[in-house]
Amino acid sequence: MLEITAVTYGIELLPKGKIHYYSENGEEISVGDLVLVMTEFGIDVGKVMIGPREMNIEQIRAELKPIIRKLTQEDLKEHTKNVEDSKKALELCKKKVKEHQLPMTMLYARYMFDRSRLVFYFSSETRVDFRELVKDLAKIFRTRIELRQVGVRDELKLIGGLGLCGQETCCSRFLREFGSVTLKHAKSQQMMINTAKISGACRRLLCCLMYEYDFYVEELKGIPNEGSVVEYEGNTFKVQTVDVFRRTVSLFSDEGGFVVLPFSHFRKDEDAADR
Repeated sequence: MLEITAVTYGIELLPKGKIHYYSENGEEISVGDLVLVMTEFGIDVGKVMIGPREMNIEQIRAELKPIIRKLTQEDLKEHTKNVEDSKKALELCKKKVKEHQLPMTMLYARYMFDRSRLVFYFSSETRVDFRELVKDLAKIFRTRIELRQVGVRDELKLIGGLGLCGQETCCSRFLREFGSVTLKHAKSQQMMINTAKISGACRRLLCCLMYEYDFYVEELKGIPNEGSVVEYEGNTFKVQTVDVFRRTVSLFSDEGGFVVLPFSHFRKDEDAADR
């Protein structure tokens, strides 16, 4: 079967946001260039972060649209004005939110390149009826208003912060998409399940729990869990500790016996099966 591929560029639309792929348009385009692209909200300005890269349709997983063009000097002036006006619009919107006493935190505002739409991003712990707010904003800015609610992780990505490690949070530094993080990721790494210590500033489980998860899953394959019961030389032992770095398992028996076994002991059957 013939594989369909296209030369693409990865474009950033929001700061540290998801990378969207667009096809080439014949221009010479480099990483760092600002380009015009069509988005769900209309024509917008994006920054080239990746490319050129040949990708197939399965990798792209979306309708592939072409880059419209690189920004001209005139385009850049318009874009700069839009950015400045967006900042002013955000501050005015914050005042209107207070006037309407709405339980929402305004995070970011963005004019589409042709100013056909003004998009506001906000966070809230509840559903918000912002219809009256939209009417006010439409009268002030005389363009179509779009309010987009984001989750707490996206909120932290936009405002930034420090992680428990003391560094800038991963989401505001380099992490563009969020994976599903659950307690199994902490348990598999033999961490104490204290949510206060394994949660980030967003009050969700730390994204970095994903980074070493695959390593622990691979290293602990075939190794008994702490607290489980195993047989060794005709006696019954309970697994006391599993040390993934020393690659040892400590066993205790009710009679007071103590044995430390290497991981290889528990993988003999697996090794034999592989052979």
